[in-house]
Amino acid sequence: MTKKDKIVYQIYPKSYLDTNHDGWGDMQGVIRRLDYLQELGINYIWFNPMVVSPQRDNGYDVADYRSFDPRYGTMEDFEELAREAKKRGIDIMFDMVFNHTSTEHEWFKRALNGEEKYKNYYIWKKGKGPGVPPNNWQSKFAGSAWEYVEKFDEWYLHLFDVTQADLNWENPEVRKECADIVNFWRSKGVHGFRFDVINLISKRGYDDDPNNFDGRQFYTDGPREHEFLKELNRSSFGQDEEHLTVGEMSSTTIENCVQYAGADSDELDMVFSFHHLKVDYKNQKKWELQDVDFMALKKLLNTWQVKMQEADAWNALFWNCHDQPRSVSRFGNDKEYRRESAKMIAAALHMMRGTPYVYQGEEIGMPNAYFTSIDEYVDVESTNIYKVLLAEGKSEEEVLHILQERSRDNARTPMPWDDSENGGFSDVKPWLKSADSYKEINVKNELADPDSIFAFYQKLIRMRKEMPLVQEGLFVPMLEDHEKVFAYQRVLGNETLICLNNFFNEETEAELDPEGYEIVLANYKDAALDKVTKLRPYETIIAIRK
Repeated sequence: MTKKDKIVYQIYPKSYLDTNHDGWGDMQGVIRRLDYLQELGINYIWFNPMVVSPQRDNGYDVADYRSFDPRYGTMEDFEELAREAKKRGIDIMFDMVFNHTSTEHEWFKRALNGEEKYKNYYIWKKGKGPGVPPNNWQSKFAGSAWEYVEKFDEWYLHLFDVTQADLNWENPEVRKECADIVNFWRSKGVHGFRFDVINLISKRGYDDDPNNFDGRQFYTDGPREHEFLKELNRSSFGQDEEHLTVGEMSSTTIENCVQYAGADSDELDMVFSFHHLKVDYKNQKKWELQDVDFMALKKLLNTWQVKMQEADAWNALFWNCHDQPRSVSRFGNDKEYRRESAKMIAAALHMMRGTPYVYQGEEIGMPNAYFTSIDEYVDVESTNIYKVLLAEGKSEEEVLHILQERSRDNARTPMPWDDSENGGFSDVKPWLKSADSYKEINVKNELADPDSIFAFYQKLIRMRKEMPLVQEGLFVPMLEDHEKVFAYQRVLGNETLICLNNFFNEETEAELDPEGYEIVLANYKDAALDKVTKLRPYETIIAIRK
């Protein structure tokens, strides 16, 4: 892949900047902030879906793949945005949601009208008996993954919300529709595509899950997955030499990702995998809390780096996205060491092998929202699980604490531009409450501080753009048994880079050979390397030997 110097910045457009006074972010808001993004140094903006949607799942329930929701703007606004971004050396990446559509989509409406062509666009099955769904699979948003339609005496599959009906990728007409949608956006100047939960499109039968779990073994990395992706590549984005693609891979394996994102696989450029973001899930369950299992985190990061490298496959590197709580609250300390830990977490990621993704607000160290009432949450997953956990007997205090740690709304609070009302995001009530931290943690304050988290991100991004060592270097794990430090080397020719990261809020020591190394970036001003290097709380040191 000749795109190893790229950095992608993710914008959740609903929460970026509102210019038309409706409490929603919009495309004109992004246009106003393009100079800010150029200053940061990014190459691509990945936008979460802005197309027409009932917003049951914040745009991941698509009702029309080719038209913008007017709350974000018009096609003319988008064309202006694409032009203005290109002037600043920035390309656009769009989110393609192809596992399912909204039940408000014309295809599904025509299916409900009994049009056989469109009924075959979705997955319908007979129940096991009156009122009994076809199998025991659970939706990822709680409850059965099947919904009954009396007219047909059949059930349709929805792995997500009941209004998100799964598409039938076994139908070649569906595959052609999806390629046509990619090509439509290519014609509008879009070169980047992020494919939502794309490894769920090939199902391997519809039996009951014998573990009474959720059925994922039947629909994850299915038997025709690689065939479908190769076909999509050939018939759409693969025709564009400038394309940049990434697949969101739910509960996937390295063995599959090596194929999805191998240098010669003709599928995708890179993959998102989420195993490293489950190391604080007790018993692998999202809504059960535990401290971060640091040794598990280290092992996962090292394993994915090494195994993907061995197969010449490429990772997307990320801590944050619209579906994850804020990394500084999760892996760092957003109270006593917010600045130090935000910088350390960034360094640990950006010096690895792969393409870094920066999620809006990450570059200024935005923490979780810490909402104190269920009325402040809007995400369907959070409001559903609130009821489920209360019904299981947990206290309201306990459930709210779990949501403070885990809710997707933590990532979706409005971007704080300054310390004015709503952080300068909007002059009316935002669609989602601003985090109370915006008075102190905002872009204006960051840009005024030469030692800011933002300035640190600029340096990391510049290093990737300017240094073949960071782009191409071999990843070599270091200090694998150290219980506090995540460390590694990058090696290219005669050059070696080391990256040392203390993931804890107490001092620790790391033994290494410092001979010939020069520190090029650190988050403490007086950082030093020694045979026994003392690392302060959340200290990071990047050094190079030539």
